[in-house]
Amino acid sequence: MPKSLKTFLQFAVFLGLGILIIWWTVRGFTPQQVNEIKDAMRQGNYWLLVPAMILGFASHWVRAIRWRLLFTPLGYAPKKLNTFFAVMIGYLLNLAVPRLGEVARCGVLSRYEKIPVDRLVGTMIAERAIDLLCLIILLTVTVLVQVDVVGAFVDEYIWVPLSGKFTGVPMATWGIIALGGIAFIALAAWLLRRFRHTKAGISFRNLLRGIVEGILSVGKLRGKGWFLFYTVLMWFLYFSQVYIAFWCLEETIGLGVKAALSILAFGSIGMIATQGGIGAYQYIVQQILILYGISATIGFAFGWIIWLAQTALMLVLGLGSMAAIPVYNKKSGTENP
Repeated sequence: MPKSLKTFLQFAVFLGLGILIIWWTVRGFTPQQVNEIKDAMRQGNYWLLVPAMILGFASHWVRAIRWRLLFTPLGYAPKKLNTFFAVMIGYLLNLAVPRLGEVARCGVLSRYEKIPVDRLVGTMIAERAIDLLCLIILLTVTVLVQVDVVGAFVDEYIWVPLSGKFTGVPMATWGIIALGGIAFIALAAWLLRRFRHTKAGISFRNLLRGIVEGILSVGKLRGKGWFLFYTVLMWFLYFSQVYIAFWCLEETIGLGVKAALSILAFGSIGMIATQGGIGAYQYIVQQILILYGISATIGFAFGWIIWLAQTALMLVLGLGSMAAIPVYNKKSGTENP
């Protein structure tokens, strides 16, 4: 299958899933409820989104600085602006094709900072693994501090669907999967040994070595305290955006820290599930706010408000970064031909 066709199909599937979730969410709304959503969005205090978007900008900058720390053990020190531009270009491309941005940001930084792509990919994998761990911790804390509120939500939308998928799988199937995994690893090891002296084999081993070095850069960090600080700060900024956004609608002003934690934790899953989070994010935010006594219509409107603000910021910063990075590097004389 041609790469362009595969990319288009991937885009269409994730976007289609998001649109399907939107339709499924609004299909039961009455005309009166639709008018309530429109009224809520018209009456929102959108000036409060300005500080929220400033915090969003700060969170993206902190992510770039944290990623930059992982290059120190590898012997590289890319410019802060180049790292930030690469991160934002990655976010922009993720809106078009899921996970494309992760590879693209490595390619962009490699071009302008002359850092091997394989090592950049390794640091990206390490960074994302840490983010996943942070999300798991956040989800756990969110549930533990308010089991009475979000416990039913976890059971209905996460635990039951996941356990249902695995409970009915026969032991023979698990055995076949395990044997298949072992066979794949054995075949890969044999191919690497068989073709280790060929040009392709040497290139592939160098690629793997670079990726592994990038992943292990976390363990070699001398400034682990700074890495931890930036990680906590980044998630705090994410949380602050949600908390400030509560003040945009009169109905959500009274919501507190626990509600913001729930939206941040479970909403992050929605951002991963579909194209740019469209559909899934709004639905999850709606269902979470219902648990806190907010109507479905207001919850739906709030989900759209915060999603649009986040997406607009990514579009502006992403497009701005694409335009700025060649100019910045041309002036500094670091642009590669």
